[in-house]
Amino acid sequence: MENITNRPETTTSEMASSRRSFLRVAGAAAVTGGLLTACSHADDNYLIPSGSARAAGDTVKLPTGDVGILAFAYVLEQLEAAFYEMLLAKPYPNMSSSDRQLWTDIRGHEIIHREFFKAALGGAVPTLTFNFSSIDFNDRAAVLIAAEAFEKTGVGAYNGAGKYIKDAGYLTLAGKIVSVETRHHSILRELQYPKSDAFAGPTIVTSDTGLHLAYEPTYVLPIAQKYILETIDASALVSSLA
Repeated sequence: MENITNRPETTTSEMASSRRSFLRVAGAAAVTGGLLTACSHADDNYLIPSGSARAAGDTVKLPTGDVGILAFAYVLEQLEAAFYEMLLAKPYPNMSSSDRQLWTDIRGHEIIHREFFKAALGGAVPTLTFNFSSIDFNDRAAVLIAAEAFEKTGVGAYNGAGKYIKDAGYLTLAGKIVSVETRHHSILRELQYPKSDAFAGPTIVTSDTGLHLAYEPTYVLPIAQKYILETIDASALVSSLA
């Protein structure tokens, strides 16, 4: 079975696409945690591990400015959520209860993030199709490596793109989301390299500034593109940030 996803529309309640609704939903979720509980258990029905994919030649053009940055983040959140959905649909042998709980929790967070950006963007970016066939989901070590790489790239992407966001509301929310992504990355590093400085060592946090590494969109998208069947065209977005 190929590790390909073509996720149908979410079965959770519809979110309005306006900025006001987006921020209201975000704030409510942060206070109540209700959306996390719903998403962490309701997504099993819309993962299709062997679903048919879009044509590889399809191109998704990211918008410019703040909307383009949100679209960029939405691409990454779709990727991360799809990975964890696949992982729990194809669990590695003898997955422990603690591992399953960890993956379930992270999956729930990523689904929330994905739905936030979907609400903000409306139809600016479609549901993407992912191919994870290069990842051995039967090998816990391989899964940890992949998950850590996705989270590291995601945190660096938020850190690198944050300086381009002009809307204070979007910037605040991005800061909250990246703090969660950083927690994901830390625990995954600890699982890979227990009882070491890997969770925040010099390869993660720069020694001169004490800040997490930051990546430009032009660095991040080629990494994500390896798993996305559609072609992500960020040329207009990158030009608008210059």
